[in-house]
Amino acid sequence: MFTKLLIANRGEIACRIIHTARRLGIATVAVYSDADRNALHVQLADEAVHIGPAPARESYLVIEHIIEAALSTGAEAIHPGYGFLSENAGFARACADNGICFVGPPTGAIEAMGSKSAAKEIMGAAGVPLVPGYHGADQDPALLQAEADKMGYPVLLKATAGGGGKGMRQVWSAEEFDAALAAAQRESSASFGDATMLVEKYLTKPRHVEVQVFCDNHGNGIYLAERDCSVQRRHQKVIEEAPAPGMTAELREAMGNTALQAAQAIDYRGAGTVEFLLDEDGSFYFMEMNTRLQVEHPVTEMITGQDLVEWQLRVAAGETLPLTQAQLVLRGHAFEARVYAEDPDNDFLPVTGTLAYLRPPAESPHVRVDTGVQQGDEISVYYDPMIAKLIVWDESRERALQRLATALMDYRIGGTVTNLDFLYNLATAAPFQRAELDTGFIERHSALIFHEREQDLERELPLAALALLLYRQQQAAPGGSTDPWSPWNSGSAWRLNEPHAHEFVLHCHQQDFPVSVIQHQDASYHIRSNGRDDILRGQLDGDLLQVEHAGHRQRATLARTEDGFTLYLADGACHFREVRPDTGETDGSGAGSGLAAPMNGTVVTLLVEPGARVDAKTPLLVMEAMKMEHTIRAPVAGVVEQFFFAAGDLVDGGAELLAFSAEEEGS
Repeated sequence: MFTKLLIANRGEIACRIIHTARRLGIATVAVYSDADRNALHVQLADEAVHIGPAPARESYLVIEHIIEAALSTGAEAIHPGYGFLSENAGFARACADNGICFVGPPTGAIEAMGSKSAAKEIMGAAGVPLVPGYHGADQDPALLQAEADKMGYPVLLKATAGGGGKGMRQVWSAEEFDAALAAAQRESSASFGDATMLVEKYLTKPRHVEVQVFCDNHGNGIYLAERDCSVQRRHQKVIEEAPAPGMTAELREAMGNTALQAAQAIDYRGAGTVEFLLDEDGSFYFMEMNTRLQVEHPVTEMITGQDLVEWQLRVAAGETLPLTQAQLVLRGHAFEARVYAEDPDNDFLPVTGTLAYLRPPAESPHVRVDTGVQQGDEISVYYDPMIAKLIVWDESRERALQRLATALMDYRIGGTVTNLDFLYNLATAAPFQRAELDTGFIERHSALIFHEREQDLERELPLAALALLLYRQQQAAPGGSTDPWSPWNSGSAWRLNEPHAHEFVLHCHQQDFPVSVIQHQDASYHIRSNGRDDILRGQLDGDLLQVEHAGHRQRATLARTEDGFTLYLADGACHFREVRPDTGETDGSGAGSGLAAPMNGTVVTLLVEPGARVDAKTPLLVMEAMKMEHTIRAPVAGVVEQFFFAAGDLVDGGAELLAFSAEEEGS
């Protein structure tokens, strides 16, 4: 076994590898950029080496800097984690050339699976079932569209060098093809330096099921069950689980053996994941093979009781696999939810900010939190905005899902917008609980997940109003003043000979609602909102809200967030905030016109010329941040007068990107 290991990565996965290495008695070396000087992975490692400026292309992606750090510290092996250089054959080759063990597959296996087109050819020759598609080298746009037309729409454009949903577009008609192809090629080129695309038939209701495989250097191979990763946004996974719901022993064996067949076709070594599309009729098709550890590997660890990073290190050190297929035992069910700094209500755009308050749920045999950040850390524009992976386990899917909902409700993050309430709504949605899964789940059930239905509003708005009022009174309670009888310490809205009345405006369900609350002497509250009158009773004890409405008593948890509150109910989370009165301080310049930068990021390209007349929704420019592209479109028909930034410029979120004149009606 190695005595010193360098981790060529950052954040959560670097911390994850360090924990296993320390348990095995292996010294660790971290690498860090300017932005990560005080990062958690740097603090946890035995040594740390600076490798360059904040942008990944100048630090974590510079092979020479990584190799130099390993040589200077005497590291015998390098673990690449996932992302960055983990599937870079040139990096694996550089490790070998310098006498350093690369904790991953052979260079040939990485090269074979590095191109999705080449991988399809290899898998097809090995008898692995493939989705119908075009995987050829000729990239003439007319040919690609002809192939798409031949397959029939919808089709899926995918970057051959891609991963993580980058360089991928669904195309639903021939009219959309050109624009989608250009966008996918541009994103692929920016992310991977390669704009080569493949075109596949898009299955309308498939499940994304992947199989974890492991092979050693002694001819042994094993599959460690499967994971269902169907629930995705922007082709990126949100909640993963293992084992896949509804999986029969026969189908598991068929998919597992096919995955091993795929691995053996490229003489694979170490940890790999073979991804399949599982159709409604039980047929499955090879999608791609990731020649590295997956982000969602913890759910496999939870149901097998195995440490997959330890397996990687042992295989890389020349040992045999710890188990045979017959010895593998599966137990229980596990979920992983990815906690991100992103705004689900704004197309999941990533956001930056400082983690001013961070309280994850308590860890136990049932709850695990894998993270690379701590309170006070900054969510940077330079890297993926993942805050943590929340993993839960229990004896059954139903019980594990209850664990997940409770853990999400207990998670507290302040200082940035997160997807916690979105994850909670997803985990508690009835179709998800029934395991009615496919890759279009979020889009199909968006009204349910985002609580856009009228019945959700009618139920949640009065509860939110009561929660806000009780929170105000809780904060105004005696304790902050030396005079407990001071009227300034009261939040009861007391008036002489008048009912205690409160009026405010709540932003809830993406709308503003005037709310009136009259507090009666019998501790009941008359709430008037959205044309309804409700009588509620309730009390707030810490963050626990107990409320009675129309004879129905229920409990909820109230969490203070960066931009308001989240009320966690049994069947979903309600996010709301108080709308402050307009004091006339805004300039009315239309900052919300949609022409401001939605996030900190980089301008990728300008799509029209200054002075151009454009129709509504015409793409004007493309921004990129945190591995995600965002297109700015014309809000209405008009003229683009001037761009304030050029391609390559860094832009702060909220900055005006261009001058735009709306076209007058009838002109």
